Amino acid sequence: MDVPIDYKGITEIFTRAWDQGRDFLFEYEVYELLARSGSETPPKSNLIARGARCSDEELTALPGDKAVLKIVSPYIIHKTEVGGVRVVDKEPNLIRSAVRRMMYEVPEAYAARMGLHPDSVPDHYKGLSGDALLAAVSGDVQGILQVQFMPPDSSAFGNELIVGLRHTREFGSILSAGLGGTDTELYARRFRKGQAIVASSTAMGDGESFFQLYRQTISYRKLAGLTRGQRRIVTDEQLVECFESFIRMGNYFAQENPDAPFVIEELEINPFAFTDYLMVPLDGMCRFAKRKPVPAKRPVAKIHNLIHPKRIGIIGVSATRKNFGRIILDNILAEGFDPGGVVIFKEGQDELDGIACLPDLSALSKDGKLDLFIVAVGAAQLPDLVEEIIQRDAAHSVMLIAGGMGETHDSHERAGQVMAMIDKVHAGPGGPVFLGANCMGVISRPGQYDTWFIPEEKLPKSRGNVVCRAALISQSGAFMLHRSNQCPQLSPAYMISMGNQTDLTLGDMVAYFKDSDQVDVIAVYAEGFNDLDGLAFCRAVRGAVLAGKEVVFYKAGRTAEGKAATSSHTASLAGDYMVCESCVSQAGAIVARNFVEFQELMLLSETLSLKEVQGNRLAAVSGAGFEAVGMADSIQSDDFSMELARFSGKTRAAVKQVLTAKGLDKLVTLSNPLDINPSADDEAHGEIARILSEDAGVDAVVMSLDPMSPAMKTLETSSNKRFLMDAPDSILHRMIALGEETKTPVVAVVDGGRLYDPLRDALMAGGVPVFSVCDRAIAALSIYIQGRLRADAIRFNEGLTRKGPANA
Repeated sequence: MDVPIDYKGITEIFTRAWDQGRDFLFEYEVYELLARSGSETPPKSNLIARGARCSDEELTALPGDKAVLKIVSPYIIHKTEVGGVRVVDKEPNLIRSAVRRMMYEVPEAYAARMGLHPDSVPDHYKGLSGDALLAAVSGDVQGILQVQFMPPDSSAFGNELIVGLRHTREFGSILSAGLGGTDTELYARRFRKGQAIVASSTAMGDGESFFQLYRQTISYRKLAGLTRGQRRIVTDEQLVECFESFIRMGNYFAQENPDAPFVIEELEINPFAFTDYLMVPLDGMCRFAKRKPVPAKRPVAKIHNLIHPKRIGIIGVSATRKNFGRIILDNILAEGFDPGGVVIFKEGQDELDGIACLPDLSALSKDGKLDLFIVAVGAAQLPDLVEEIIQRDAAHSVMLIAGGMGETHDSHERAGQVMAMIDKVHAGPGGPVFLGANCMGVISRPGQYDTWFIPEEKLPKSRGNVVCRAALISQSGAFMLHRSNQCPQLSPAYMISMGNQTDLTLGDMVAYFKDSDQVDVIAVYAEGFNDLDGLAFCRAVRGAVLAGKEVVFYKAGRTAEGKAATSSHTASLAGDYMVCESCVSQAGAIVARNFVEFQELMLLSETLSLKEVQGNRLAAVSGAGFEAVGMADSIQSDDFSMELARFSGKTRAAVKQVLTAKGLDKLVTLSNPLDINPSADDEAHGEIARILSEDAGVDAVVMSLDPMSPAMKTLETSSNKRFLMDAPDSILHRMIALGEETKTPVVAVVDGGRLYDPLRDALMAGGVPVFSVCDRAIAALSIYIQGRLRADAIRFNEGLTRKGPANA
């Protein structure tokens, strides 16, 4: 698309303001910026400066029969709320009267408003009150902006559009758009997610892809005339061009662009109104900043040394007690790592439990460079030790176990010292990569080592379990510890605790694993991203998806209290979590909403990655009426939308034949969800699941097994042999066999107490995903399928098809 953006001219606007000591643009300068961005209809305007005496000709020079007057102040952002916007007839004396009135009334109203809302007082005015506050507000008023009046086609709800750019620390430039006007925040709070406002990374898309996202909103339906009594007032092409222009400006005036002297912090038009198929900006604000240098990239390839080391060094091992270092050593050896490849750094000792010891790093031979150096000493020793590691080039990778590296205010200085040394070496020869600090380290099944400092008595290991082709990457070691302990079926090949991300980041890890031939599933728990690492993370997720992998993601810190306070509507609408969720899901990740759902989605990814997902048509079966109703109630939410499949004639006939053979045809209504009655036995459950999985109109099957039914073989032990689940014709063996044969995702529900845990475990061991409650099964499967379909669409747009996992 040809969008004629004058980047040089926009830079000159920023430079002029910066030279005047401003990091913001006045409204008339925003219109000038829009004119240079390719916008077709910025309104004509005239600044009536404070104290200016304008002639009648100057006051009536703008087109139209009315004049729009707006207060001009760097701090009065929401002008309407304090009477800072007025419309008068275009008659010289009426304009003069309104200007003089506004110069007094607006500062008074704004000062009074700050008194009522002290939390919203700009820093510039904090500590002021009374006459001093009013004088300061009045002194900051630059004048009145007279703007061309362009009457909108309609003042009905939904006929105004907000479009905003915002630079975020983690994800760079973000574009958002949706329902505009003075009530835009109210709309965002009251409407369902994604209906009032949408947001996306400018670096990850273009105008057309953002338009496809925006088409899902109520805002688009109103502007496009798709609601009752509404007519179209803007073309799709105009919207795409507008979004493309904002995206290009966001990508040019970005922290990542070394050619840009400035970064757009916020650029918001609220609203765009529409006059005879013209997009007319009625208000605008812009903040900008000088671009800062970007730190050097980390040598991510050395992550291979970190997770597949041949030679490990460890410091901090006690010879007399089970401290963290000693537990780590025990766990490394227990996983089968070659003791000859381990060296302990400890003065005054030649060996410890058969492991060679060296007094310090200076004793390393020239060819003895470590693949991994595990540092299990106190945080106070880290700055000097990190400096020595770097100077001696002692290791390819370093694991910093200790806390006290930035988690508290008192430790910020220490953490800053370490990070500065690491950044300096990355900018030069490269140096080692550092994992942590404050991390539990790594469990690498392929690397045959475990650095978690949990004694095996507290965390027994199941080393005989099948290892899944997955990597679990967690900013919190405790989160990973609890998830893996609660759901041992996950059993990923790699579990990596990132800690404080002093050096290596979440984005680095996903970038490494997207190219790994050891994993098909990448699961990530995040609490926060380093500067611009959210964007790097999304790019890595997109790369993993294009490589045929599945990515599961959970982000902590989702509440309104976690949002940073900013001045614009855009920031309050597209808050921190919304931006993160939007960017990561649009990159192709499957986003979990809570801890349990995270492990459920990871489980589904591990077990269903070989299955084919063609659509969102669900078949649901239960022997209990409440489950059938519950499954039907669970197929729609703000986060997903499934359909109940319509069974083909062949399927209906085959199911009816099974029901008739079991004497259930008079008791069961053939519908979806299908309540097959508690009298249905193992064969009925298994055959119906098979029939539904073979229907071309069914994309997934949820089968609830009704374990307490006297007709079902669901017990591990019983004096009544007809209840035993190990019988060859039991539902256990039927479901496992179906899971191996069918290409359709099939999920089981076993809703019963702990008596039925052996059945759940056996199904899971056989590769069948199992849930304890039907609505959880529907929700997790729906989110998984929606994520799979989104990933397939991304590959399709890139001209790719989904590659099967490496173990297919």
